[in-house]
Amino acid sequence: MTVAIVQFGGSNCDRDAERALDHLGIDAELVWHEDGIPDDASGILLPGGFSYGDYLRAGAIAANSPVMAEVREAAADGTPVLGVCNGAQIGSESRLTPGAFTTNASARFQCERVTVRVENADTPWTAAYEEGEVIELPIAHGEGRFEVTDDRLATLNDEDRVLFRYCEADGAVTPAANPNGSKENVAGVLGERKNVAVLMPHPERITLPDVGKTDGQGVLRGFEA
Repeated sequence: MTVAIVQFGGSNCDRDAERALDHLGIDAELVWHEDGIPDDASGILLPGGFSYGDYLRAGAIAANSPVMAEVREAAADGTPVLGVCNGAQIGSESRLTPGAFTTNASARFQCERVTVRVENADTPWTAAYEEGEVIELPIAHGEGRFEVTDDRLATLNDEDRVLFRYCEADGAVTPAANPNGSKENVAGVLGERKNVAVLMPHPERITLPDVGKTDGQGVLRGFEA
């Protein structure tokens, strides 16, 4: 397993992701977007940051980079693809996943730890958890509010494609636990197939034991499935 971590101008969580994957024994390679996806890549991670300064919309310019055509092709072939924070925005702008991530309800950049509830444990990205389990993950975004049409959200719910929801420590999904105003507290979703997922919280920032908790390890272990 070699995970290609795609770097765009403005990416800043690429090395965090590389270090977290290395800690888990998963080989990772930093790949500049203009160089394309290496032939030996068996997984792809779109990291957090501020690709192209978040001009137009967060992730919108990166989504039109030629490398994303390769990412979409790899995803269609079953390659595991994970988008984190800005990578989630790029993924949604690229139509790897439905919906969009837009300006937080607070209209402020928010950097804090939140609790999320595992909605579907039958995916590579959540197999290390139990359905309904509450884990702690950091967020750091100004445009993390998940928006989607009611019909599309109903489909996501019906097809068990919601990965995580922001919640209280006891698992209750409440408005107060929603840090950015995301529709139905959605924090992460699947693409049409389980090999593709995006989420706004940062699992790579809570993977190394040095930070005190390792709740994010299970998400990154999805590359091993």
